Amino acid sequence: MTGWQDVLAEVVQERRPALVGYAYLFTADRSRAEDLVHDALVRTAGRPRTLTDVHTAEGYVRQVIRTLFLDSARRQTSWRARLHLLAEDHEVPSPERSVATGLDVRAALAGLSPRERACVVLRHVDDLTVADVAAELNLSTGAVKRYLSDGTAKLRAALGPDAVRSDPTVATLLTVPRPGRTAR
Repeated sequence: MTGWQDVLAEVVQERRPALVGYAYLFTADRSRAEDLVHDALVRTAGRPRTLTDVHTAEGYVRQVIRTLFLDSARRQTSWRARLHLLAEDHEVPSPERSVATGLDVRAALAGLSPRERACVVLRHVDDLTVADVAAELNLSTGAVKRYLSDGTAKLRAALGPDAVRSDPTVATLLTVPRPGRTAR
């Protein structure tokens, strides 16, 4: 073995419990911590490094542990944000339930101001972008976003939190782009 491989082998023999303890601080699960240390060691040993002593090598492995943990957390967050695209709704609403939901939505829309209603319908039913809604209604995009936000809040209050789960049509009406994301 070359010098850096000897140093890494020494880190594994002497400092592995400390590395697992360090990884445990991130994961709060012993088996996940051990997997994280293993992945970090594999990543470190995968190609030649300029590791000259045990302390430098341990610091490098700790850095890889942090990076792997943060990358994994980022991937999980991204995955959870897209999970709804893969989820299938096997429940088909009955016609009576669809009619009742439609009547509830119609009543909730009637509770909106005319501009709020126009913005909500153009945005969510006609699937126009915020800019297109603004052009259609001769409003600024900021005003359209405000009407959409206010209208959506009123619809949520009128229809209740279970309405989103019970009917996909209601879900599209009550979905507002999060701040910081570009509304289409």
